[in-house]
Amino acid sequence: MNLVLLDLDNTLLSGDTDVEWLEFLIEQGILPQSAQRENLEMDRRYRAGQADALEYVRFYLRYYPPHDMNALLRLRERFIPERIAPRMLPAARALIENSRKDLVAIITATNRFLTEPIARAFGVEHLIATEPQIANGRFTGDIVGVPCMREGKIAWLEKWLQARNASLADFAETWFYSDSINDLPLLSRVTHPVAVDADANLARIARERGWHTLTLRQ
Repeated sequence: MNLVLLDLDNTLLSGDTDVEWLEFLIEQGILPQSAQRENLEMDRRYRAGQADALEYVRFYLRYYPPHDMNALLRLRERFIPERIAPRMLPAARALIENSRKDLVAIITATNRFLTEPIARAFGVEHLIATEPQIANGRFTGDIVGVPCMREGKIAWLEKWLQARNASLADFAETWFYSDSINDLPLLSRVTHPVAVDADANLARIARERGWHTLTLRQ
């Protein structure tokens, strides 16, 4: 069995879950229109690899604490079919189906609260994500451990594998599909890095290193 790791945002999805979530909250009148400018600026800095990992995840989680869990769950129930389902790429579904003989996991910087139902919708059992901190049934706006981003993806992957009494070295072949320069650390660790609809920085490195490239936006 090989290991297949899949980034979520702008890889399996034609968009970013956090960005879409904030746009959805603005659309619902829960956040002011001024939040849109901040949202787009953080997305720009993330895509360029300029956003600090902890700054990035805390930026999006700061909008959670004012709302109780039931209210957020009701919003999420509408958000997934309205904003995410249309962005689930058919070619991404095919990639997942073609990998069923292997151990498949989605690994993402986006928090588990938003990404768990997306992983289920893709039919992927295993999810490695940023873990939001919850106290007394409410989000605190902080996280547990390190962000599942850049080197943090390696840390969370190793923790997940250790829980399965395994390590990367146990797999003859390891694959990681991603669009983002932020995933360069993990892409550099697997035997088969794949740049999927890559940003300019990752596309350049993929060319220099002779990595496989792929588009799922067909």
